[in-house]
Amino acid sequence: MIFNSFYSFVFNSVSEIKPNYKSDFNSDSFYNLHAISIDGDKIDFKTFKGKKVLIVNVASECGYTNQYDDLQYLHRKYSNRLVILGFPSNNFGKQEPGSNVNILEFCQSNFGVEFQMFQKTDVIGENSHPVYKWLSSSTLNGWNDKSPKWNFYKYLIDEKGKLSKVLASSINPRDSIITDFIESD
Repeated sequence: MIFNSFYSFVFNSVSEIKPNYKSDFNSDSFYNLHAISIDGDKIDFKTFKGKKVLIVNVASECGYTNQYDDLQYLHRKYSNRLVILGFPSNNFGKQEPGSNVNILEFCQSNFGVEFQMFQKTDVIGENSHPVYKWLSSSTLNGWNDKSPKWNFYKYLIDEKGKLSKVLASSINPRDSIITDFIESD
């Protein structure tokens, strides 16, 4: 009973967090970031200027793993205006135990993933990836201090590099919160 109450609180209490930007926020800071792809290539985020970005910490052995299908659907439908960035992480429940090679093979063979995947990394704590430090520091992103609470936590960045929404793992990628954001001008 206590576990179920805790589970419900952690995963369902915050479905969407909306921005209240600090006055001195510089949205160009997002475009100064980079990450190493799951294949080992450096990806500069400046290449995402003018597109909306959905960033998700992913895991292969999670109850939300089927969201890969929905992420791939969004990738196919909106590739002209949306970039999806998947960051495998073993931070929650040890649900991403494999190597980068294992993860990529799993994603491609089970879900046909074609969107940008990055090397397995930490998304919380002192050793979190610089992208996740940016996502969870109001000093860097302008308003949000919330780190991911579980796998498949979502961050939406607008086409100008501003963090626009933070969404709980339980929010499906095809939810209108996300599709309305993608389709808005």
